[in-house]
Amino acid sequence: MQYASGKPVNKFQKVVTEILVCIAIVFVVRTIGFGLYQVPTGSMETSILVGERFFADKFTYLWRAPARGEVIAFNDPCYPYSSHPLKRLWENYVWGPGNWTKRVIGIPGDIIKGAVENGKPVIYRNGQKIDESYVNKYPLIALYKGDPAQIRARVELEIAQYASRKMIDPLKIDQIIQDYMDAFLEWRSYDPSVSFEDQPFYKINPARIARDSLGAIRLRKPGTPLERDPHVASHNDGTNRWNGTDEFYVELGPDQYWLMGDNRLGSQDSRFLGPVSGKLIHGKIVFRLWSNDSSEQWWLLDLIRHPINFWQKMRWSRFLNWVK
Repeated sequence: MQYASGKPVNKFQKVVTEILVCIAIVFVVRTIGFGLYQVPTGSMETSILVGERFFADKFTYLWRAPARGEVIAFNDPCYPYSSHPLKRLWENYVWGPGNWTKRVIGIPGDIIKGAVENGKPVIYRNGQKIDESYVNKYPLIALYKGDPAQIRARVELEIAQYASRKMIDPLKIDQIIQDYMDAFLEWRSYDPSVSFEDQPFYKINPARIARDSLGAIRLRKPGTPLERDPHVASHNDGTNRWNGTDEFYVELGPDQYWLMGDNRLGSQDSRFLGPVSGKLIHGKIVFRLWSNDSSEQWWLLDLIRHPINFWQKMRWSRFLNWVK
């Protein structure tokens, strides 16, 4: 009975203890050592593309603050964080906000000014114009996330139901349908000098290209200033101001950072949100592990579903290289 009631229990306890210790070590290393990230949006194109996986260094920011020009990972600044210290700890290190990736434009003490000169957005830092060689130089092409005909059929059916109840002005139906259709668009970097099939960033299905009323491809041209969106909240406290356009002014206080995406026509960043607290920053993106033209979060599922196409979507030239 001694053997039956003793040794198996001790062995079980030993295994459980080893597992818990391993989990704790992995948690600590992932929390303060390094992180692995997937990019779900195109806000950093073409420095970073959708579907790429990255290694992030978390050790560096334990000893020093983020520097200008660095590409960083930080917690979602729009997340409704808890004021309770234990809940906040859980949110920061276990489960809670998503991760954002942007480039550091301004650090505490900097004066950052955005302006439009000769029709082009420019940024001044402490009175000096910044040379931003990393900004996306390619146009963005509008692509539907699915079959445009099927999307339109669903939208028209939904709009017809509202119209039958006289909830929609008949004269505005066409515009409403277009607005609904636009919700199914994604904007991707596009090289006009290369065929749709041989694009360097994303393979483009011609059937999913969005066109205007005249049949022209819908594009956002690089260097185009952002237009004011009345749905975006503006901020003006007499000194600092921003409103979701390329014209802004801010004097950064302690632990405040001005962060922007390299894809200026497709990035929600400090132009919309204002300065970001340094407490949200947790890693420096340093190394690209691999690159796949897919928005699927779990690569294994993508491989199972599309075993042949999966390998065709690999961007082999973007494997194992440093992020600048």
